[in-house]
Amino acid sequence: MGKRIEEYLLASKRCQRLVNMPLGKGRQLSIWENSHDEVAYHAAQGHTFSLYLKGGEGTYQVDGDHFEGGETGAVCIFPNGHSSTWRITKPFRFVHLYVGDEDLRGAFAISKDQDARRLDLSEQIQIRSEKFREPLQKMALAAMAGDHLAADVSFSDIIEALSESPMRLSGGLSLKARRDVLEWVHENIDQSIRLSDMAQISGLSDFHFHRMFQQSFGMAPHKWLVLYRTNLAKALLKTTPLSQVAFACGFSSQSHFTRQFKLWQGLTPGQYQKALLS
Repeated sequence: MGKRIEEYLLASKRCQRLVNMPLGKGRQLSIWENSHDEVAYHAAQGHTFSLYLKGGEGTYQVDGDHFEGGETGAVCIFPNGHSSTWRITKPFRFVHLYVGDEDLRGAFAISKDQDARRLDLSEQIQIRSEKFREPLQKMALAAMAGDHLAADVSFSDIIEALSESPMRLSGGLSLKARRDVLEWVHENIDQSIRLSDMAQISGLSDFHFHRMFQQSFGMAPHKWLVLYRTNLAKALLKTTPLSQVAFACGFSSQSHFTRQFKLWQGLTPGQYQKALLS
């Protein structure tokens, strides 16, 4: 597996990053300008969603079957492991959203109430797609304004725009087991939750549950639980005093809550609540 696409762009002497906004674990938003350059991606790590903000007519993929230049408003989707070579003959500006594979699959599974393996994300080169163009445009505006909250909302819109594959699945948790575990976790989220607790709800051994859970949710149970807690905290911060949110979501202390929230969401709980109130 190669580097993230941003690393290939940073290595170019012609490409300039104008804005960079970390959005939490596995996610990052960058606005770039490039001109008269050639860039190659080799088995790039993570998923990249791209929108041409200005120009693009002189931007060509020089390998594969796509030979036409782009245009303002064109969308590219580069899935995990993507490889391509690009020639840029005219100035253009673009925004990239970088998402780790684990983070994207976990968010897809939670938001869509779907097995993470049903995520259907194929390579798309310079397409017209309103369902991705609009949230990426909003994310670019949020990055320029330093508005993490608006970027977070637009990321949710990206997840909603993802397609679901009707593929037949083997292994993983059954739909009933997934929903039983989710319901139990939600009812007990303010308590200490162990792997054995969730495994018992599904009727599986700890080892078997861990393996089946990771297949269905795209991430290990302990990582998913932290993501679930921080997502719940985001909702509670709209109406609940900051001092009460940590324990309502099952974090062991205020400092633990602050560290994990910033790691997964890109802001401290206080910064996030301030953004909500403003």
